[in-house]
Amino acid sequence: MSSVPERSEIDEQYTWDLESIYATDDDWEAAYEAVAERVDELAAYEGEATDDAETLYAVLELRNEIMREVATVFSYARMRRDEDTTDQEYQAMTARAQSLAADAQSAASFIEPELQALTREEFDAMVEAKPELETYDHYVDDVLRMKPHTRSTEVEALLADLSEVTGATGEVYNMLSNADMSFPTVEEPSGEAVEITQSNFTNLLKRPDREFRKEVYEAYFDEWSDVRNTVAASYKNSVKADVKMAQARDYDTAREAALDGPNIPVEVYDTLVDSVNDNLDKLHRHAELKREALEVDELRMWDLYMPLTADEGPDVEYDQAAEYVVDALKPLGEAYQSRVAEGLESRWVDVYENEGKQAGAYSGGTYDTQPFILMNYQDDIASMYTLAHELGHSMHSELTKEEQPYVYSDYEIFVAEVASTVNEALLTNHLLETVEDPHFRKHVLNEFLERVRSTLYRQTLFAEFEHEAHRLEEAGEPLTADRLDGIYGGLKERYYEPAEVDDRIAREWMRIPHFYRAFYVYQYSTGISAALAIVNGIDDDPDAAEAYLDFLRRGSREYPLELLRIAGVDMSTSEPVDRALETYGRRLDELEELLA
Repeated sequence: MSSVPERSEIDEQYTWDLESIYATDDDWEAAYEAVAERVDELAAYEGEATDDAETLYAVLELRNEIMREVATVFSYARMRRDEDTTDQEYQAMTARAQSLAADAQSAASFIEPELQALTREEFDAMVEAKPELETYDHYVDDVLRMKPHTRSTEVEALLADLSEVTGATGEVYNMLSNADMSFPTVEEPSGEAVEITQSNFTNLLKRPDREFRKEVYEAYFDEWSDVRNTVAASYKNSVKADVKMAQARDYDTAREAALDGPNIPVEVYDTLVDSVNDNLDKLHRHAELKREALEVDELRMWDLYMPLTADEGPDVEYDQAAEYVVDALKPLGEAYQSRVAEGLESRWVDVYENEGKQAGAYSGGTYDTQPFILMNYQDDIASMYTLAHELGHSMHSELTKEEQPYVYSDYEIFVAEVASTVNEALLTNHLLETVEDPHFRKHVLNEFLERVRSTLYRQTLFAEFEHEAHRLEEAGEPLTADRLDGIYGGLKERYYEPAEVDDRIAREWMRIPHFYRAFYVYQYSTGISAALAIVNGIDDDPDAAEAYLDFLRRGSREYPLELLRIAGVDMSTSEPVDRALETYGRRLDELEELLA
């Protein structure tokens, strides 16, 4: 029987080096206690933050010091928990760290309302008196911009205290889907039993045997059916919290509130949705080609992950994948390339799936640590691309913290997804230029097409779903499990018109954890669009690589749309999205010709 190993069975070189943060849990405890004692230092400044330039500078610096320490304490606890989400001790440590973070936010909540009592001219005068305050110029500009949506000090403190409560639905969902839910074991055509997990589900749907795929698909979604009402209640309350928080800050809609944080006009969201819907014919063609490649009368939902090559892709072991990724980054310069190679040798990556491990992948770490990447590597091309993706995030963080002070180190997701997807696009180019094996090349092309399908199209479908869910809540209409199934199923039918959409796929919304971070997913779609434009620019002009690296180094020093203009991309227009979909169509032609 194929089973998921215990963590103790994983070779240390393939695990992340959390001991580089705290050598022991006792050291974490000491750090926790030390920073917890400092939180009250901030409260002493309440009502005095803007008395004079010296005081303002001291308050902002103190807040940064505390938040840096809190971030490291939380990051360590969370990553330990993610190694095994069933571990009660690390669950408790994470909960304590979350409470500490909420306390710190609450203690600092007076700062921005007091800053907003200043005029721009008054702040400029403070900069003259204390030149070190100039570092905070863009930050203050952003704070003043948000003045119409910032409440009194008392209300801001209350909202900060409520952050644990309003975010609880996501934590409940995470525990349900990763710790409490278990999925059936199915028998492969070879006779070997394999356990379905959150991490291997889509990989199992790439197996050549169609009846096996159908069995996996039905078993997986039937398990979700057993918790359907629980997940619906969880998501309904998550949406309700989004709406209530937006109303508390005097926004008309939750979407407007979510996009206003990074200063993204809602028109960018709508332009994305419109452009993707105008290009659904390309996705329909992709689906039809997949049906033809599989030689079936009707494309079913358990067929969607199958490659156009109609067979399993080549095995790509982790070490080989790491080599491919490092080589692919050559256009970004030797320094960037070497930094990635060194990071891979320094245990940035927690590579393989183990029992209880958090599903999926992410890039973590803080301003004061090395990057840390969680993966559930599956020895395939998709996992290699995920490695490239997460390394893009990690290098964005590394370059930012080398050039920017802490206040500008937490860049917006809108630009973060660009760095990750640039790495993916460079990997595609490198593999097609250097690998001669036709089987491998076909699967690389297929991977590119699937990445666009699952990122640009699928995430935009998700964006439409959560927009409609929030719209219904704002209109006072009930969000029941049936209603959510209906919304999602209708979108699936429109996006995948040539395929047969069944009742099980209408429940797919239940397995998407990103929905608990409202209006987040659309940025994957804008990100891949901007990334493809940047890589095209690098191909055409060597100087474009340096402009891109400059963009990475700036962190959040400017607003996202301005940052992307530095890299040569204007996301206020439909051009990047339209061009990305043109590239998708062209690659579709290439693979169709290769298969013919």
